[in-house]
Amino acid sequence: MPSKAEQTFQILKERIMDGTYGPGYRLVIDQLVREHHISSVPWRESLRRLEAEGWVEIIPNVGAVVRTFDTNAWQLGLNILARLGGYATALSAPDLSRDDLIAARALNRRMGEALAGFDPAEFGRLNREFHQLLASRCGDERLLTMVVNEWARLELIRKSAFWYAPGRAQASLAEHEGIVDLIAAGAAPEDIEAAVRQHEINTVAAVTQHEAELAKAAGAGGHR
Repeated sequence: MPSKAEQTFQILKERIMDGTYGPGYRLVIDQLVREHHISSVPWRESLRRLEAEGWVEIIPNVGAVVRTFDTNAWQLGLNILARLGGYATALSAPDLSRDDLIAARALNRRMGEALAGFDPAEFGRLNREFHQLLASRCGDERLLTMVVNEWARLELIRKSAFWYAPGRAQASLAEHEGIVDLIAAGAAPEDIEAAVRQHEINTVAAVTQHEAELAKAAGAGGHR
């Protein structure tokens, strides 16, 4: 049975991820103790752990507050995933089965359907599942946990806003197919890692350019 500290950590993390405790929500230990009948010590340990993982901020004279994420946090997260995800996928590739690759292609097709149906939330969920599947055989539990946590954090950010440059989502699907093709062909690990890394970097670059164009347009409109 999980320890009290692990139980409280999972309770808090799940509620942050499902939106029960949204950005800016204040986590009051006394209230958590009353609600779950678990003493304050495990809650304090869990909040420190969540702070270390970047889920909450502990503010003097205020307490623990669920972090508010912005575009910069999203871009930073993708840059981190470009490295972690690329490495994990390269390690995983030799042990991905034919069924794994069939499942990955099916997820990518479903992403296309979600895109056609204007369902960005489903697109984001399937995108995370696709990448986590390709990294799942890396053989390094700590690395995989880091990848999964970073994707979960990005999913939380997407609930506030869906940042995607026009045309980027469609290009992303083609890049996914290319990554799976490399794995299926038994490409060198460094080539697979580079392809996954470039895939994430392309998204950051596209969104950054799109935001710059929006800002320029808004500035031009304000000077008319």
